[in-house]
Amino acid sequence: MVEEFYSIQGEGYHTGKAAYFIRIGGCDIGCHWCDSKVTWDPAVHPLVEADKIVEAVARTAARSIVVTGGEPTLYNLDPLCQRLKEKDLKTYLETAGTGDYTGIWDWICLSPKKQSPARPEFYHRADELKVIVHEPDDFHWAEEAARQVGPHCRLYLQPEWSRYQQMIPSIVDYVKQHSQWQVSLQAHKFMRIP
Repeated sequence: MVEEFYSIQGEGYHTGKAAYFIRIGGCDIGCHWCDSKVTWDPAVHPLVEADKIVEAVARTAARSIVVTGGEPTLYNLDPLCQRLKEKDLKTYLETAGTGDYTGIWDWICLSPKKQSPARPEFYHRADELKVIVHEPDDFHWAEEAARQVGPHCRLYLQPEWSRYQQMIPSIVDYVKQHSQWQVSLQAHKFMRIP
């Protein structure tokens, strides 16, 4: 595991809600614009027993747990989710959907990447589709991804942080013309909280 901390969700549907974050090491995608490159090499980050993670969660007021990465689907998340569910906690997954589907999830945020498409089961199970917009062609990719999710899935376009100023006007215009989409911002970065 790379890190765990109790904070505020800063992206997507659950923006502004308190959540305990579990950031898992290892990523098989390697986006050049990634803001969590420290997670890429799993050998650098030790495995942590699920019970120890749940004990850390219990020391906070957290009721919602976000498992993110790196890419969490590189691991079997059944044991962790089982122990969290035993404590009656809500479980949220943030994933590119490239690995196996494991775990018990109350909410899945799928953020697929062009260079490493998600597995079909993640598109079918996604509650939220979050496409990172780094360049104009990403709107086309977003529409391709949106065609694969279910009708209940919420659709978000989020500017890649280092290109926020360049991309936000285009995203706003796009959402105004395609109202099935919403804008997602990295609100935690604007608030300067982890």
